[in-house]
Amino acid sequence: MFTYVVTAEFANDDVREEYLAWMRGGHVAKVLELGAAVSGQVVLLEDGRVEGRYVFPDRDTFKAYESGPAVTLRADGARFTESGKVVFTRCTGEVLFGT
Repeated sequence: MFTYVVTAEFANDDVREEYLAWMRGGHVAKVLELGAAVSGQVVLLEDGRVEGRYVFPDRDTFKAYESGPAVTLRADGARFTESGKVVFTRCTGEVLFGT
């Protein structure tokens, strides 16, 4: 298994709510459907940031997502970064164990 985590930091609470509505309104479902992720979670961290956490079957599936569907999905989310409302940090890694 391979994990992909996108952390979003917001200019203010209203922007966070707008972002969460976008995530809830279909973004996560599209990563699952188009990207072949096996799970997706949205986590509100105690400091106000939000993490989108996705698990892919393997690195190759993630790479196919990243070079394919992710291009369109990131373009859709660019409204947040272009306005300076949201700063994204991304990381990936191999899942070593867990349930």
